[in-house]
Amino acid sequence: MLQEGILNPQINHLLSRIRHTNTLVIADWAFPYWTEIEVIDISLTPGIPLITDLLKLLQPNFKVGHIWQAEEFLNNNSDEVIQQYEASFNGFKTHYPDLQISRLPHLDFKKKVPEAIGLIRTGDPTAYGNLILESV
Repeated sequence: MLQEGILNPQINHLLSRIRHTNTLVIADWAFPYWTEIEVIDISLTPGIPLITDLLKLLQPNFKVGHIWQAEEFLNNNSDEVIQQYEASFNGFKTHYPDLQISRLPHLDFKKKVPEAIGLIRTGDPTAYGNLILESV
């Protein structure tokens, strides 16, 4: 029985199927449902869990080479929220220093979603906080 890290069996099953250059979407509670990909909803209530909570749990075992986020994130959030995300991104950089971060218009971000292996929906209320992580 797992004793630490991610205990959710659906998330572990999804993560175990992601290979080089495959992508995973980490989304807020209001992100649309996508019939093309597997969706795991772990939202409990607004704010639980946050996207950054999930990122911290992924860092030790999930090698990320590229993160995409909507460019609207920067104009719709406080400096404190932006710094929390940047700290999470830096956690991945300790494992993969060549990590690239790209921000694109929200509509273009959504066009990339169906290419993902899966989507994990959190309880995060952060405006445009959704991410696409590409495995190295």
